[in-house]
Amino acid sequence: MDEQRPLDARLTEQRNPRSTRIDQYPLLDIVDLINAEDRMVADAVHEERLAIARAIELVIGAFERGGRLFYVGAGTSGRLGVLDASEMPPTYGTDPDRIQGIIAGGAPALVSAQEGAEDHPEDGAHEIDTRDVGPDDFVLGIATSGTTPFVHGALERARERGARTGFLLCTYPSRALAEAYDVVIAPLVGPEVITGSTRMKAGTATKMVLNTITTAAMVRMGKVYGNLMVDLQVTAEKLHDRGIRILMETLHVVRPAAAELLEASGGHVKTAIVMGRLGLDRDGARSALEREHGVLGRVVGDLDA
Repeated sequence: MDEQRPLDARLTEQRNPRSTRIDQYPLLDIVDLINAEDRMVADAVHEERLAIARAIELVIGAFERGGRLFYVGAGTSGRLGVLDASEMPPTYGTDPDRIQGIIAGGAPALVSAQEGAEDHPEDGAHEIDTRDVGPDDFVLGIATSGTTPFVHGALERARERGARTGFLLCTYPSRALAEAYDVVIAPLVGPEVITGSTRMKAGTATKMVLNTITTAAMVRMGKVYGNLMVDLQVTAEKLHDRGIRILMETLHVVRPAAAELLEASGGHVKTAIVMGRLGLDRDGARSALEREHGVLGRVVGDLDA
């Protein structure tokens, strides 16, 4: 056997030559090594920018058809998908059903390892059937090793049901994989500091990719004005304060006036901006937004005008 050839061709399972003696390093050297490896992640994600842009197009297309975005994963990959999906309603005011995370093992897997759950492709297919995935939807499988049976089972069923599909992994995609899906995103972050611990660089790359996909999609769907998250849900004191500050920024009013306007709008920042800019009541502002499909710039013009 060739001693130079890795025992596993997957990058995520190979040994990192820079950390083979990490168990003997001083603590500061361990910190420096991990940090040096992490700095490779952004460049690896950048190399996949065209595929990421294609995925964003597929997400926007799904939303415009009235469809949904599904993330499917196991372990860290599944948790990151659920995390990204769960952050969309409070940040951008999306319907909780619009972006969903599916994790092998279900809710218990979010807080406790359910390792065997990833081995059953039929369970992934079942999750797709349960959610009635169809041609209007886009399903993105996340498996940094590229081999998780649960994810492949879900994607195969999604394709059978007519959905667009994509795959996010952190190893070299096979030709069959590239041909099977509408988009394949493969940031090659290299072997982990701790062999096979894909919660590290691969997990960071996954988080960066998902952040980019949903943020760009939300921008294009009119959830952002300038760079302000004007569709946030004012459901906590922090978000209430942020809503007031957005109104102060966009309408050039003092805090009490912004707070009064936010209250009059029913706690909806985008509506409040239209009310303040155009002198409309709440119903009139909402009607104006509906006519322009919720895109604030089309209703009130440029942020700095």
